[in-house]
Amino acid sequence: MADKYKIPYINACIRAFAVRFALSVQAAFRYLYRFQGIEFLDKYYEVEHLQSIDDAVDDLIVICQKHGGQLA
Repeated sequence: MADKYKIPYINACIRAFAVRFALSVQAAFRYLYRFQGIEFLDKYYEVEHLQSIDDAVDDLIVICQKHGGQLA
């Protein structure tokens, strides 16, 4: 990882996702990992980190739904 802020950014997104859906951070991580949200954040970090965390959470909802996630 070339950008030292990538991991803190992904962590912030996981925490914001957990708050949005009233999940524990661990449950949010498991959900995002299972439905490819973590992979999405890693792959598209260069674009995603330029947006707000709320926008990133909105994107995660869409990505996870496309991969079988049921939270909305």
